[in-house]
Amino acid sequence: MESKVNFTIVGLFTLTLVAALVAILLWLGTGGRYYKIYDTYYAYMNESVSGLNLNAPVKYRGVEVGNVRDITLDPANSERVRLLLKIERGTPVKEDSVAVLRTQGLTGIAYVELVGGSLQSPLLQAKRDEEYPVIRTGPSLMTRMDIALTSLLAHVSRVSDNVNAVLDEDNRRAFKHSLAQIDTVTRVLAAHSASIEAGVNNASKTLENSARASADLGHLIERAVRSAEAIERLANETSRTAAAVPDTLQGIQLLVDDLRELSASLRRVSDQLERNPDTLLFGKPQPEPGPGE
Repeated sequence: MESKVNFTIVGLFTLTLVAALVAILLWLGTGGRYYKIYDTYYAYMNESVSGLNLNAPVKYRGVEVGNVRDITLDPANSERVRLLLKIERGTPVKEDSVAVLRTQGLTGIAYVELVGGSLQSPLLQAKRDEEYPVIRTGPSLMTRMDIALTSLLAHVSRVSDNVNAVLDEDNRRAFKHSLAQIDTVTRVLAAHSASIEAGVNNASKTLENSARASADLGHLIERAVRSAEAIERLANETSRTAAAVPDTLQGIQLLVDDLRELSASLRRVSDQLERNPDTLLFGKPQPEPGPGE
């Protein structure tokens, strides 16, 4: 009888020990989550949640702070997916916090990442008509890439249409004709390269001569002015001489008039050279045609 009682006590002790070990292992395996207090939140996704499973982790800046308890369609809008999130109390879920779907490496297993949440923003609270506080959501990386790729393809398509519109049959013929004209001009220039080179050399020499003429122009004008002054003085002296000799008055007066006309011509030439030095090289410019000419 005593042996039977001993076996019963040993069995109960063994079962209690195994249960305690199992409880300790569960506690260690779950990180003590069953002894933590969680707050409940909703998050509404406007994209596919493929790869997101129940009990998927919820992370705040990479730190696991909760899990996904339920995944259903939004009863009020079938185009959205409603996530029920359990997040540890004390996690700073702010009004400007955003829930984003992310994947772990190449496995495709998704989780919810909480981003944002500035220090100045107040904690998120449920509104009057809400069962739980609602966390705003943002597009995932794949959704952003899909939008960007779609936009890029649309731009490429428009560019392709514009290129096809520009390069129609008429424009291609015109472009081909232009290329042929350019080829003809190139051959003509190559055939007359020697003449073109000679013309360039002549133009260079002309410019050099113009520069030298411009440098000498000041001296030339100064000489013309001095000649005019000398002729004028000679005319005055001749006039006084003619007054002293009455017999030669008429001939000398004619000489004086000629000298004065020569002096005036020299002054006009010097004035014209000062106003338009190109006259020395290219001659007097032609007057502009009048009305009706």
